[in-house]
Amino acid sequence: MSRNWGGEFLLLAALLIGSLLLGLLFGHLAWFLVLALVIFLARWFWQLYRLDEWLDSRRRHPPEAWGIWGHVFDEYYRLRRRQYKSKKRLARVIREFRESTAAMPDGTLVLDEEFRILWCNESASRLVGLVSKRDLGQPVVNLIRSPRFVHYLDAGEFEQAIEIRSPVDDARTLVLRLVPYGNSQYLLIIRDITRLVRLQAMRRDFVANASHELRSPLTVLAGYLDMLASGNELGPEWDKPVAEMQAQCRRMTNLLNDLLELSRLETDETDASYDEIVDVEGLIHRICADAQAADERTHVLEIDVACGCSLRAVPGELHSAMSNLVTNALRYSTDGTSVRVCWRAGDNGTAVFEVIDQGIGIERKHIPFITQRFYRVDSSHSRKTGGTGLGLAIVKHVLKRHGSELEIESEPGKGSTFRCVFPAERVVR
Repeated sequence: MSRNWGGEFLLLAALLIGSLLLGLLFGHLAWFLVLALVIFLARWFWQLYRLDEWLDSRRRHPPEAWGIWGHVFDEYYRLRRRQYKSKKRLARVIREFRESTAAMPDGTLVLDEEFRILWCNESASRLVGLVSKRDLGQPVVNLIRSPRFVHYLDAGEFEQAIEIRSPVDDARTLVLRLVPYGNSQYLLIIRDITRLVRLQAMRRDFVANASHELRSPLTVLAGYLDMLASGNELGPEWDKPVAEMQAQCRRMTNLLNDLLELSRLETDETDASYDEIVDVEGLIHRICADAQAADERTHVLEIDVACGCSLRAVPGELHSAMSNLVTNALRYSTDGTSVRVCWRAGDNGTAVFEVIDQGIGIERKHIPFITQRFYRVDSSHSRKTGGTGLGLAIVKHVLKRHGSELEIESEPGKGSTFRCVFPAERVVR
């Protein structure tokens, strides 16, 4: 038993003993005992009244008391002081958070589980035209009206960011990223990438214009070289130099063609059309026939068409992607080995185009980067075989426009597998 409770019991004992002595002296013992209990209870009610009055008032310091009530007053005062300090610390953290987010150049919105706006900073107001006092509590899709953004929220796959046009300025491009946190809350981060998009557009325009300008002199050079190769004016000692110049001229022509195709794919940001239906089986046979003719049958090309379905796609782009994969497999395979081309049904209604070779393979560290333009694992081998370094970049952009994925499996010395997975909505059974 604590000392505070001991004081209360001593007071009660003193009152009872006093009432007993007075009862023995004057009689009426029961009335004196009742009086002692009334005095004890009156003190308790008085202390309760003082506690209630102190809680309702704004006084900092508690009332003076002894015994258990003094202990109650002191403990509650300490709890109130601790809560006050915690509240001040929390208010300081919130103020610093708001100041830091207000200073961020990126727009920041806090959304609840139903994607209603709970808070936004000044950058968000500027980038998407929000008014914090008016728009708080509104669904974010009512204020950022973009079909891509609505589909992004409905899909629930927030690992990747999306690009949309600004709702307040169609000339500006924004990238949006949704980050789940806490108890079913989300942080929407908005970044203005207009300058980066313009730089990329300038780069694409430069590449396209330079490629167009280079095609004319290359055509002239190729014509004169063909004339020299077919004529007998030069001696036999010029046969090899002319043939080498023709090979390099063809390589430059292929490079320019790939640059123009890649520039067109990068410029066209819309998804590929669903209007045309491509006979993939016939396309594969044509691609393989052309590849075998160019390869001069130094490899064994196996065709396995186990899927009788077609694709809703752009024929020229599909031909470009598939032929690049088949050509690469032949280019990077040892003579006499086999290359297998497969067209089969995948999971959940998808369709899969696969090219499997037994070539030199690719180290794991290179796989994330081989779809970048001009990235080469072995530059000397690529130049020797006439590669431009743009084939897989073209494949990546074609598949992106068709909503498809490129999967790569490879092991050095054992070969590679390039797999194109086409979504079910593009497959025609």
